[in-house]
Amino acid sequence: MTLAELTALLRECAGEDEGVDLDGDTLDTPLAELKYDSLAVLQTAGRIECDYGIRLSDDAVAEAHTPRLLLDFINESLAESRAQAAA
Repeated sequence: MTLAELTALLRECAGEDEGVDLDGDTLDTPLAELKYDSLAVLQTAGRIECDYGIRLSDDAVAEAHTPRLLLDFINESLAESRAQAAA
């Protein structure tokens, strides 16, 4: 998953605050500063689980405080899922 894909899902699932530019350099910006609370992030994670057929730990998602950390976690889960499917 790319930052652009994650940003699109965040916008779709939780909206976008007018004072936040998600198209800027947001990779290491805390999600709270981007106006996404834990509920919004969990909602987005649920959508990712449905769309990509993976399971994301609520604890790990809650610990992902920036888009970079969230993407790392999502992409790790996607890689594990693909490895299991190939085995």
